Amino acid sequence: MVVVGVDTGGTFTDFVVLDGERIVVHKELSTPDDPTRAILRGLEALGVHDRLELLVHGSTVATNAVLERRGARTGLLTTAGFRDVLEIGRQNRPRLYDLRQVKPSPLVPREWRLEVRERLDECGRVLVPLNEEDVRQAIGEFRAAGIESVAVCFLFAFANPTHERRAAELLREAGFWVSTSHEVLPEYREYERTSTTVLNAYVGPLMGRYLERLASVLPPQVVLRVMQSNGGVLNSRTAAREAVRTLLSGPAAGVVGARAVAWSAGFDRVISFDMGGTSTDVCLIDRAPRERSEGTIGDFPVRMPMLDIHTVGAGGGSIAWFDGGGVLRVGPQSAGANPGPAAYGRGGEEPTVTDAAVVLGWLIPDAFLGGAMELDGDAARRVVRRIADVLGKSEEEAALGIMEVAEANMEGAIRVVSVARGEDPREYALVAFGGAGPMVGCRLASKLHIPSVIIPPTPGTLSALGLLTADLLRDYLRTLMVTAESADTPLTSALADLTTQAVRELSQDGISPSDATLQPALDLRYRGQSYELTVPFGGDLRAAIRDFHKLHERLYGYAQVTEPVTVVNVRLRVIVPARRISSEPAATPQPWEPTPIDERSVIFELHCNPVRTRVPRFEREQLGPGAILVGPALVTQYDSTVVIPPGWRGVVDGNENIVLRSREVETRRHTGA
Repeated sequence: MVVVGVDTGGTFTDFVVLDGERIVVHKELSTPDDPTRAILRGLEALGVHDRLELLVHGSTVATNAVLERRGARTGLLTTAGFRDVLEIGRQNRPRLYDLRQVKPSPLVPREWRLEVRERLDECGRVLVPLNEEDVRQAIGEFRAAGIESVAVCFLFAFANPTHERRAAELLREAGFWVSTSHEVLPEYREYERTSTTVLNAYVGPLMGRYLERLASVLPPQVVLRVMQSNGGVLNSRTAAREAVRTLLSGPAAGVVGARAVAWSAGFDRVISFDMGGTSTDVCLIDRAPRERSEGTIGDFPVRMPMLDIHTVGAGGGSIAWFDGGGVLRVGPQSAGANPGPAAYGRGGEEPTVTDAAVVLGWLIPDAFLGGAMELDGDAARRVVRRIADVLGKSEEEAALGIMEVAEANMEGAIRVVSVARGEDPREYALVAFGGAGPMVGCRLASKLHIPSVIIPPTPGTLSALGLLTADLLRDYLRTLMVTAESADTPLTSALADLTTQAVRELSQDGISPSDATLQPALDLRYRGQSYELTVPFGGDLRAAIRDFHKLHERLYGYAQVTEPVTVVNVRLRVIVPARRISSEPAATPQPWEPTPIDERSVIFELHCNPVRTRVPRFEREQLGPGAILVGPALVTQYDSTVVIPPGWRGVVDGNENIVLRSREVETRRHTGA
C-alpha cells in the first residue's frame, strides 16, 4: 500500500511516501496559483502516481483565502434585527490604547446581509414561523448582487434547526453554495457562531473546487483525506462542506509530527517550532498538544476545536525592510516561492532571512536540497548589502541583524504559548523542524534557556510525516445550557443523538464503529461566568463536576465547590487511530565520533560582533545512532541544514534524532543561576 502525505507551504510543497516499510521524502517548489501542479509534479517525480492508494493533504487554500480576502462572494441570511451582529462583534479591542485603530471590515458588507422574519426562543420553540417569501426575496437580491455562497445563521438555530434547514433548501434549489450554522457550529454565542458560519461560506466553494480538481488528477482508486485544525484528518467530502475546519491544516500537521518525534526521543514535554518559508508556527505539547475551542484567523474569530498554535510571519522567505522610523523589520511580507529569496536565482530582489543565512555561511549554496538546487551567493550578498548600507555596517553585521530581528519575532511566539500560559519553557525541549527550523533552533533555545533541542531525521518534511501519523478525527457538539441538577435527561439524550450521528458518518466512510474510540466531554462553568472549561465525561456527572473544580483551581487558583454549576455544551470526539509509523524510544548505542566531509567558513556572533570561523560539515546520512556532534558545526541534508553554534553538543539517538544540549544552559540549571 502506497500512502503519501503532502503538505503545501508558501515556498515548498513537501512529500513523505510510505511504500510498504520504506519512507521517502521529497520537496517541490510550490505553485501558489494552482497547488495541484506542484503535487502532481512531485508524485510523478517520486514514481508513485499510478500506485497511490491514500493521499493525506495539509492545505493552505482556506487559510490563504481568508488572509488575502479572496474567498467567494458571500451573503448572509439571518433573523430580522440581527444583520449587524457580524459587524458589532464584541467590545474587546486588539490594541487597547491605540486611539487610531481601524476596525477591520467584515467579510460580508451590510448590503449583502439580509434579514428574514422568523424567531425561536432559547429552547427552540417557534415564536414566529419562517416567512418563506422573505427567503425568496433575499434569493433575488443575492442573485442581483452576484453572490455565490450564502451563510444562514438564525437566532437559536442550535436548539431547533428547522427554519435554517428550510431556508437552506430554498437557497440550494436556487443554485447557491450554502453554509448553515446548525451544521457548522450548533453552539450558543451569536457573534462567534455567525462569524464561523460566514467563514465557512467564504472559503467553502474555493476548497470544494480545489479538492475536486485535485481528485481529478489522482488515480480513481485514491482515497483523499485532509488535515484539520484539531490535529486529526477527515475525508475530502466533509472538508469541502466544512472547510472552516481546515484553517490551521498545515500547522496542525507539524504539531502532530513533532509529538511523534518527541515520543520517539523519550521526551514528554516539548515545544514544537516549525519554521518554514513564509511563517513560523509554535505549539506547546505536554504529552499531548494544547488545544483551544476558539481562535482568530486574520481579523476574524473562528470557534472550532483547534490546536493551540501561535503563528508569526517570520520564515526563510521573510523580507527585511525599514519602517518609517528607520527601524529594521523582518516580515510578515514574504518572497514566497516565486520569485523567492534572491539566493534562489529566480528574480527575487528583496533581502530575506534565507539571503542573510547564505551570507553568514549557515546555508551552503552547493548543498541546498542535496545539491539539487544551487543557491546564488552573490545575489544574496547584493541584496543584504542594501540593508548594510542603510545601517552603516558590514554585510555580515547586517545579516546577523536580520537574523536577530527574525529570531525576536519567533522568541515572542514561543513565549505566547509557554510563559503567557503559565508554563516555564526551561522545563521543555524544543523540536526544531521545517526547512529553516534546525538552522536557528539552538540560538532560540539559548535565548529562552531551553536546555535541549531535538532535530528529527527529516526536519524539512516533518509536517508531511505528521499527516501520515494523524488519526481520523471528528468533533461533535450540542449546546444544553442547563443546571447540573437538571442535566441528566437532556445530557443522556444529546449524547445519544451525537453518537448516532457519529456512527452514521463512520458507516458512510466505510469505517466500522468498532474501530473508533468515542470520547465524550462537557463544557462546564459556575453560574454567572461567561466562559467554560472542558472536562472529560465518563458517564458520571458528579465526577465530571469534581474534575471541573480541580481544573478551575489549577488554572485560576481557586474553586467554588458550593457554587451551582451549569452544563453548557456536551462534546463527542470520535477517533479512528492511524497506522503508527513512528518508533518507540530506543537506547542510544556506544558514542562515536564521525569524520566531517569538509570544513566551511561560518560566521557566529561573539559579544555582539560577527566572528568568522572554520567549522566541520557533516552529511546527515553519515550520522548513524551514537554519533557525537560538538559545536560549532554544520549538518547538511536534503530537506534542511542544522546549525550547531558554539557551546552546544549533541548525539544521534537510537531513532536517528539529533538531540542537542547547551553546556551554558545545563550549567545554569545545575548552579541555579
